[in-house]
Amino acid sequence: MSRVIWIVIDSVGMGALPDAAAFDDEGADTIGSVMKAFPDLPLCNMRSIGYGNIIGINGVKPVDKPLGAYGRLMEKSAGKDTTIGHWEMVGIETLTPFPTYPNGFPQDIIDRFISETKVPGILYNSVASGTVVINELGDEHVATKKPIIYTSADSVFQIACDESVYPPEALYDMCKKARAILTGEHNVARVIARPFVREGDKYVRTSNRRDYSRKPDEDNLLTMIKNAGQEVYAVGKIEDIFAGVGITKAVHTRDNEDGMDKTIEALELVERGLIFTNLVEFDSVWGHRRDVAGYAKGLEAFDKRLGELMGAMGSFNGKHSEDTLIITADHGCDPGFKGTDHTREYVPFLMYGEKIPAGLDLGTGDSFADSGETVRGLLGIPGNLRIGRNVFA
Repeated sequence: MSRVIWIVIDSVGMGALPDAAAFDDEGADTIGSVMKAFPDLPLCNMRSIGYGNIIGINGVKPVDKPLGAYGRLMEKSAGKDTTIGHWEMVGIETLTPFPTYPNGFPQDIIDRFISETKVPGILYNSVASGTVVINELGDEHVATKKPIIYTSADSVFQIACDESVYPPEALYDMCKKARAILTGEHNVARVIARPFVREGDKYVRTSNRRDYSRKPDEDNLLTMIKNAGQEVYAVGKIEDIFAGVGITKAVHTRDNEDGMDKTIEALELVERGLIFTNLVEFDSVWGHRRDVAGYAKGLEAFDKRLGELMGAMGSFNGKHSEDTLIITADHGCDPGFKGTDHTREYVPFLMYGEKIPAGLDLGTGDSFADSGETVRGLLGIPGNLRIGRNVFA
């Protein structure tokens, strides 16, 4: 009985890729920035697997005898966002970047949105930091009931509403209508529901976020696992990123702690297959807000829970299970870098479990799909992904 527990520590990159200058990201280094500011951050459990032994990592101390295999991966696809990164992991290479809207969405898109959702108009329609724009326009939104529409450097159509004006289900309905509108040349990667509430003298986002992604090509690792009769148990926003494609069961999460809780709980729910977890707070709460201290605390908290997960591996309802843990990321979001956007970086590739040779240096892989193709091999799924290399083949 084999299982893979695959955790994506969202945005925890480890240094600029060779083509980073083309993305205006030369010099970016997410983990390097955190460790420079907090050089004594322990990260004992990640380091025990081999995190500090990865070629090119900055600031993380190596150990003499890593318990697992360790390396780093490059991104082949044309982008640096969540959707493109996750899709490449499961074998989908994105050759053409998704559309972005640095000057806001075309008026015909906005007009259709207003008409089909029957809202009294919209506010903003430009690039913004979500936490900033809801405080700049929150009062006007409450008074007028006009949703706040904004985007970023990524291919996203974001809709922010106060939960007292539009309850989450009403906001989700707006997002579904927007998703149906945004097709063809405007087929953005994600439509995102961004509910918020008033707390004291400011507005804050809630955990009721939902992402409505464009559908991926069904020729991917998740559908292969599902078609082989094994589970694909999605934790966090994984189900949203893949628009449900290839997912057999899914649970959403409030934050990283809840994500780790549900990942550990899944060890008693999934007998065979993949437990696939995204921990989004590194990106959404600390990376985009350029909060180095918050990022450091988040990594320390994750590392403690990681020890708990490692100790729980190997058993399913009292029976032995050959479990493999994989830790990687989907892009960077350097909290010490300029701007507020994602950064084009290498990502770590850590593996731990009884099938994994201790101390194995994996070097540098040329695609995020190396992780997915290796998962395919570990689970005994026939066939091959279109891109990626099984590091044990």
